[in-house]
Amino acid sequence: TMDNDLNHTDYTFGFDTAAGVALDAADRLLDTARSHRRILVLEVMGRHAGWVALHVGIAAGADWITLPEIPLDTQAMLSALRRKRERGKTWGLVVASEGTELPALDTDDVQLDAFGHASLSKRAVGEYLATEIEQSLGVETRSVTLGHVQRGGTPSLFDRVLGSRVGIKAADLVKEGDWGKMAAIQGTEVVGVDLELAAGTLKTVPVKFWEEAVSLINK
Repeated sequence: TMDNDLNHTDYTFGFDTAAGVALDAADRLLDTARSHRRILVLEVMGRHAGWVALHVGIAAGADWITLPEIPLDTQAMLSALRRKRERGKTWGLVVASEGTELPALDTDDVQLDAFGHASLSKRAVGEYLATEIEQSLGVETRSVTLGHVQRGGTPSLFDRVLGSRVGIKAADLVKEGDWGKMAAIQGTEVVGVDLELAAGTLKTVPVKFWEEAVSLINK
C-alpha cells in the first residue's frame, strides 16, 4: 500500500515513490505560488493515514498540513498563514490529506464507493480548504488534487531495493514453511511478522510526528 499504513513495518513499498511524485508536484506549485503571490492547496492521497501528506508537507516546507488523524483546526491554519503574510511572505502552500475530516462535508448523505467508504472524490478537501483560506484572508487561493497519478510511474530507488528485499524474505518464509507472515522492514533488517499484527489495525501518524511538523511550520 502506498499509504504506508501497515503495522510492524517501517515502510511499505510504493510509499516512497508516491510521496516522491507528490513532492515533485509540491515543488512545482511553489514556483507558481511565489510568482503569482497566491496560496495553493495540494490534496494528496491518504484516506485514513496521513503519512504522504506529512512527509510531503515537511519536505516541501509547507505552511500547513492537514491529516485524517488530527482534527482540522481551521483557525489555527488561518492564523499560521496570516502570521506569515504579516512577516512579508506573500505566498503559501498547504498540503492536505484527502481523508482530512471536514464536518461540513462529512454528513449523513455522503456518497459511498463500492467498498462502503465515503467517496473522497466528492468531498473535494483541497477545494474546501482553498475556499476557506480565500474568504478569510482575502488572498487568491487555488487547489490541486493529484489523485491516482500518485499510484503510477517509475519506482524510486528505495522502493526498488525494498521490493527486492521483501521479495527475497517472502520466498525464504515459504521455503521454511513459516506461514501467515508478512515480510517487513524494521530499521535495516527485513523480518517476518504475523499477518494479524500487520493488517489487524492501521498504522496511523502519531501525534508526536504531527507536533514535530507543526514546530517546523511555525518557524
